[in-house]
Amino acid sequence: MHANAPLSVEGRRRLVQRCRDRPIAHVAADMGISRQCASKWVNRFRRYGELDILDRSSAPRRQPTATTAEVLLRIEQLRRDRKWSAQRITAELAAEGLSVSVRTVSRHLARLGLNRRRFLDPGGETNRAPRRIIARRPGHMVHVDIKKVGRIPDGGGWRTHGRGSDHAKAVAHTKTRSTRSGCVFLHTAVDGYSRLAYTEALPDEKASTAIGFVFRARAFFAAHGIDRIERIVTDNGSCYRAKDFAKVLLGARHQRITPYTPRHNGKVERYIRILAKEFLYAHEWISDLQRQQAL
Repeated sequence: MHANAPLSVEGRRRLVQRCRDRPIAHVAADMGISRQCASKWVNRFRRYGELDILDRSSAPRRQPTATTAEVLLRIEQLRRDRKWSAQRITAELAAEGLSVSVRTVSRHLARLGLNRRRFLDPGGETNRAPRRIIARRPGHMVHVDIKKVGRIPDGGGWRTHGRGSDHAKAVAHTKTRSTRSGCVFLHTAVDGYSRLAYTEALPDEKASTAIGFVFRARAFFAAHGIDRIERIVTDNGSCYRAKDFAKVLLGARHQRITPYTPRHNGKVERYIRILAKEFLYAHEWISDLQRQQAL
C-alpha cells in the first residue's frame, strides 16, 4: 500500500459502519474518496462479508505454465533427502524428462524455506566432504597473497607509548592533515610442500609491484633448490588479474581461487596470521624502517 492510500483495511471497516445509517455519497465525500470507490467496498461487504474487504492477491487467477504440484513435491524431496543444489536438482529433473530452469527451482526452494543449508540442517550436518589442498612436491603449488599493515611513525606508535600519551596524540593530530603515515603491503609467497616462505614489504599492490615480487620470489626459491614452479595460486586481486601478470608465470599454471573463499589459499593465509601474531604485533617497533629491516 502506497503512502497516499486513502483506505486501509481498518478504513474500509469504518466506511462500511458509517454507510449503515448514512448515504454512501455523503460518507465518500467526508472520507475524501469517490462514490464509486465507496460503493465497491460496501457492496463487497454486503455480498461476501468481512473477508472480502481484505487485500486480494495480485496473482493471476489462471497460470497455465505454472509448475505443477508433482514437480514441486519432487523438488522438495530431492532437496530434503539428498541436499542437492538447485543446479543439481535441475539436472536430475531433466534426466527424468521434466524441463525446469535453475531459476525456477531456486525460486521454489526459497518459497519452501529450503534455499539455505542451515535451514535443512540446524545442527550443522553436511554432505560435503572436505578436501585438503596437498602439494605433492616442492614447487608444485606456490601460494601468493598480500597483507596490508599500517606504517609505524618515527619514535613508535601507541603500542610503545600507550593510548592517550602525548606522542600518540601528536601522531593522531598529523592524521588529520595531508601528511599521513599510510600503509605498507607485505607481499608473501609460500611453497605448499616445504612451507618455505618469502616476504617483502613494498609500498603498494600494483600489478608492476606484484610482478617484480614474484620474479624475486622465484630467485629466492631457486636459491633454496626449488628450480621449477608448476602452479601459482592467488586470489582475485586486481594486480593478479592484470594481463602483464602472465609474464611471471614462465610456463606455470595461474590458479585463482573462488571469490570470497580465502580458505582455498589457506596456506599463505595461515602464514600471514602467524606473521602478524608472532612478528608484527609481538614486538614494540620504534620505526617502520626497524620493522622492515627485521623482516
